Amino acid sequence: MPLPVPSHVLVAFGGNAILKERQRGTADEQFANLEVALECVADLIQEGHRVIITHGNGPQVGVLMRQGEAAAEHVPEMPLDVLVAKTQGQIGYMIQHTLINIFRERQIKRNVVSVITQVVVDASDPAFSNPSKRVGRFYDRGAAEAMMAADPDLVMKEDSKRGWRRVVPSPEPIDVLEVDFVKEAYIRGDVVIACGGGGIPVMFSGGRYRGVEAVVDKDRASAVLAARCGVEVLLILTDVEQVYLDYTEPDQRGIEYMSVEEAMDHLRAGEFSEGSMRPKIEAAIEFLGRGGERVIITSLEKVRDALDGNTGTHMSHA
Repeated sequence: MPLPVPSHVLVAFGGNAILKERQRGTADEQFANLEVALECVADLIQEGHRVIITHGNGPQVGVLMRQGEAAAEHVPEMPLDVLVAKTQGQIGYMIQHTLINIFRERQIKRNVVSVITQVVVDASDPAFSNPSKRVGRFYDRGAAEAMMAADPDLVMKEDSKRGWRRVVPSPEPIDVLEVDFVKEAYIRGDVVIACGGGGIPVMFSGGRYRGVEAVVDKDRASAVLAARCGVEVLLILTDVEQVYLDYTEPDQRGIEYMSVEEAMDHLRAGEFSEGSMRPKIEAAIEFLGRGGERVIITSLEKVRDALDGNTGTHMSHA
């Protein structure tokens, strides 16, 4: 079923909207990818919807980490929360710049604003005692063990026999500090870019907030932001047309519609992997549980068909 007009929509772009596999990651490549990806946002605006945008940042943070390591003898390396903030500014600018030009070509009169967004996490979250999110470059075993010996706080694990990588906690998002501004701006009609890379993780300690070395899942943060802003539709864009059962198996089958109860049954059955679809399904359940009305999961290439109700996986309460 097509979206009712008007609707409030949060569009969560996956990393492939900004950087394709096997691309080098140049600015020109990323701008060109966004020219294509952001047409769907312009379509939504022209149809009368109001839009918030979130996005991934994994490759961009990885580049900054490598740059920091390469120049460590000359300049101080920055902690992970600062790198997330840097990529929010970088990618936010790229999205703003691209959307403004698309809007001018279509004669759409809308402001576009990026918000450097802090996401609150809990110091008691069990993720801090079991870091699992892999970040940065690969190392051989010897280099990884030497790095951990030099820094007792550093945790590195082998990654699919490709080498060793740093792992950091991925705590659950609780709230978004800048949510009031985001909500005010998008209700006014501005297109708001927020929670880039899952937001900058911060925790409250000693009477003040402080950044932490962690990565918040982008889709889970998007669900919290969307619910807090009263958004009706969460649109999660990934690299597959639909959610699949028995994915990559000969009998894989797409899911056109899934209730919250059915989604929870599939999670309990272990249908969705942690490194792929599971966080998206959990984010969808979180959003609907906080009062959201509808979730659509689809690929960037099929987003128009999904918005018209012809493909994608659609989730709601009933």
